[in-house]
Amino acid sequence: MVKKPECENMDNRLYEEIIYLLDEMSQDVTIPKNVRKSAIDSKTRLNNQKDRFDLRCATAASILDDMANDPNVPAHGRTALYTVISKLEALAKS
Repeated sequence: MVKKPECENMDNRLYEEIIYLLDEMSQDVTIPKNVRKSAIDSKTRLNNQKDRFDLRCATAASILDDMANDPNVPAHGRTALYTVISKLEALAKS
């Protein structure tokens, strides 16, 4: 059996954490519907195996960044968006 490098395990954990956060955001009824839809769209883009991984991360971050700039998003929703965006940027760099 071949052991995976530790950095790859960290990447997998970070990826799973991002997917979990996007799922939570998409089900949070205190966040506007357009933000929940953007969370679903971002998750779909991340899971699209046709594109390069760094491109998928950048696309998902861009979608979420557009929502973070929406003045109708409550403060806790914007915080959640920025959290996921920063994790996506870290994942793309690794």
